[in-house]
Amino acid sequence: MRIDRYTRILLRLGAAATLYLLSSSGFAFQTAQPAAARQEQVQQGMQPNEANIAREVRHQLILLPYYSIFDWFQFSVEGYTVTLNGEVVQPVLKSDAENVVKRVEGVQKVINNIKVLPLSDMDNQIRRAEFRAIYGNPNLSTRYGFQAMPPIHIIVENGHVTLKGIVANATDKNIAGIQANTVPNVFSVDNQLQVEQQPQGK
Repeated sequence: MRIDRYTRILLRLGAAATLYLLSSSGFAFQTAQPAAARQEQVQQGMQPNEANIAREVRHQLILLPYYSIFDWFQFSVEGYTVTLNGEVVQPVLKSDAENVVKRVEGVQKVINNIKVLPLSDMDNQIRRAEFRAIYGNPNLSTRYGFQAMPPIHIIVENGHVTLKGIVANATDKNIAGIQANTVPNVFSVDNQLQVEQQPQGK
C-alpha cells in the first residue's frame, strides 16, 4: 500500500508517530505533557477513575504502530465508557485502537467513531505535497521538522485539508496555514492548530 511507503519515509525523516488527544474536558493531551498540566486537566471535571482511564487510554494509543502525521485520534471518557473519534488512513488503525482501549482496566464499553479516510491517489499526492510544504518551510522545519514527534497533523479527505495539533505560537500556526494553501489541487484548508498555552508569568 502507498501509505506504508509514506510511513517509512516519515520514520526516516524523523517524523515518527505524533499523538495529541482530547479529553472529555476539551483540553489537548500532548505525549510529553508535564504532570502539573495533567493534574490541572483532571481538575476540569473528570472523576478520579475517569482520569486514570484517560491516562491509560492515551498511553495505549501512543503505542500503536503506523500512526503518522496523516492520522488523528481524539477520545472522551464518561464513566466506564470511552468514545474514540478522529481520522485514519489505514483501516487497521481503527480496529487496533478499539482493541487496545477495550483492554484498559476499568473500560466497560468502547464507542468507535474513528473515520477511515477514503482511498484516493489525489489525496495521497496532496499528503506528500502538504508534508513538503509545511515541514519544508525553514521556520517550521527548524522548530518541528527534526523532532521525533512532529506536532502538525495533516488530514486530507477528498482534496480538503485540515491541520490539527499544537504549535508553540500563533505565528507558527499562521505559517502552517499559509504553506498548506500553497499546495495545488487543494479545495480548502481548515487550520485547526492550537497554540500551546504558556505558563503564567511568562
